[in-house]
Amino acid sequence: MDKDHALEEMMGKLGDFGRYQCFQFILHILAALTAGMHMLSLVTVAAVPDHRCWIDGVDTNESVAAWNSTAVLEAIPMTLEGKLHNCYLYNEYNETEKCTKWVFDTRYRTSSRAIEWSFVCDQRWMGAITQMVYMLGVFTGAVVLGGMADKYGRKTIFCWSGVLQLIFGVLAAFIPEYWSFLLTQYLYAIFGSAGAYITGFVLTMEIVGANKRTACGVAFQCAFALGIMLVAGWGALIDDRQLLQIVYGLHGLLLIPHIWIMDESPRWLWAQGRAKEAVDIIQRGLICNKSEEVLDKPRLISIGKVEKLKDEDDAPSATTLDLFKTPNLRIKTINVCFCWFANSLVYYGLTLSTGKMEGNPYLITAIFGFVELPSYAAVIYFLDIWGRRPLISSMMLIGGAACIIAAYLQSGSIISTAIVIAGKLFIAGSFAIVYNYSAELFPTVVRNSALGLGSMCARLSGALTPLISLLDSFDPKIPAVLFGIIALVSGFLTLFLPETTNKPMPQSLADGETFGKGDTCFGSCLGKKKNSRRYSVEDKTPEAMVPLEDMTKKV
Repeated sequence: MDKDHALEEMMGKLGDFGRYQCFQFILHILAALTAGMHMLSLVTVAAVPDHRCWIDGVDTNESVAAWNSTAVLEAIPMTLEGKLHNCYLYNEYNETEKCTKWVFDTRYRTSSRAIEWSFVCDQRWMGAITQMVYMLGVFTGAVVLGGMADKYGRKTIFCWSGVLQLIFGVLAAFIPEYWSFLLTQYLYAIFGSAGAYITGFVLTMEIVGANKRTACGVAFQCAFALGIMLVAGWGALIDDRQLLQIVYGLHGLLLIPHIWIMDESPRWLWAQGRAKEAVDIIQRGLICNKSEEVLDKPRLISIGKVEKLKDEDDAPSATTLDLFKTPNLRIKTINVCFCWFANSLVYYGLTLSTGKMEGNPYLITAIFGFVELPSYAAVIYFLDIWGRRPLISSMMLIGGAACIIAAYLQSGSIISTAIVIAGKLFIAGSFAIVYNYSAELFPTVVRNSALGLGSMCARLSGALTPLISLLDSFDPKIPAVLFGIIALVSGFLTLFLPETTNKPMPQSLADGETFGKGDTCFGSCLGKKKNSRRYSVEDKTPEAMVPLEDMTKKV
């Protein structure tokens, strides 16, 4: 028996999802909860309330004039929508000029970084850069910590990320200067929304059985959505931005006990030649599961000491560049990368826009988080029934159409808000599908590289989202229409990807090139013969689950 078969034998005895996996999964998923909360923390900590120009002689440090008072209406011009202009007032010559000081609406929040540093009008870029730097931190964490988790262990990176997100999360509350704050946000993002979340996801994928990976993976998305709802809940309860940030940061304490009670991935330990530790963990899991299975520890440890096995066909290791060397793989890679880019762009574009919508911002943020839950439930139920391709395409098309329709409706109306929320629901679902779909489309030898490449595209678009939102200075419709068009284009292009439901995963680069060739939605609809797979799997052993190295680039 070779090393891989010995590992699969042990994992098979452990089962798909017993008490042991459930306990470890609960520990892992806490990282998703904190990641969602940290990711959206700037929505409240750096909230930009409605604002108008400060009027000397009318507004004082002790009190400000009512927004509908005669003095205010005479001093500030109106917009085409009939609202007070945010950035201009009349001078003594009755000409409009830019103001340098503002009065903020304190109905929902009296304290935020945006109020302190005036992230408004000509300085709106400061708020956009802050969010962009955070997203770049997530990108860095996905790339750097993912590789470190492969080298030093999943648990090591998970626990260090838990400690450091606690430190930087609390430290961010006390930074008095903008540029230092940006640096802190960058480091906060690396460990708060990337490190523990990514490695927690991988730990779960490597401990549960194949039949439970889809449900557990989507459950991580649900926990992320609950984290968004936590942002709204704490924001509504705590007005002081410094105390609010401290509370967000202290959630890192949830991950500190993991240092003592969470196990390392037995798959990673086995791959590193640390066979005794891997066997001991699986033996402990069998006891926790009250299983009667018995491991032949001496034999397994002896097999596990083999440090290096020959690759299948003795072929050199494949790299990310191999995804672009052959035509079919190249087309699929570009299509999938654009799908990651589009989903992330629209998802964060809609999520980060909650502060601009009229109404209670905490209620809107909570609803935006809550609507993801039924979307994920639908994905779990329908993914294996309808298939990956029709479900992801329809969700992106509907989500993109919702963005465009909402842009042309009256801002703040019930219908407009409902359509935006519906758009978020469908985009959240398609974003959840793209993880599983990508893993199934690409061959084993480059699967992790493909997932990493897609994730990098998603992080890039996440960083661009705040900058695209600034285009509303030219026309409020531009960001939403742009988000919608990109989602529509990507949703249409996914129809050209092959279906992967109930099909064996390709293994070699040759398999990956022939997989799905000729299988498009249009060919299927026209009744053409599907040619989704031109390699034989009859004589191949079932594919063993390999450690998801670069799936650590997920977030």
